[in-house]
Amino acid sequence: MPQMERIELDPRVCNGRPVIKGTRIPVSVILDQIAEDGSWDRLIEGYPELTREDIQAALKYAVLTA
Repeated sequence: MPQMERIELDPRVCNGRPVIKGTRIPVSVILDQIAEDGSWDRLIEGYPELTREDIQAALKYAVLTA
């Protein structure tokens, strides 16, 4: 699944929490921010290294692991 290739679990990065690959941005931070205000644009403004595809991958990861 291509979206899951964007998610990384590495015990050396953020204590093994799922993050966007190549960053230290945890999936949980993305989900919290989306739940709080729902704005993808504000999330990307705050984390310019994120893409819309990264956010989609985080949401998909949450669904698959719920």
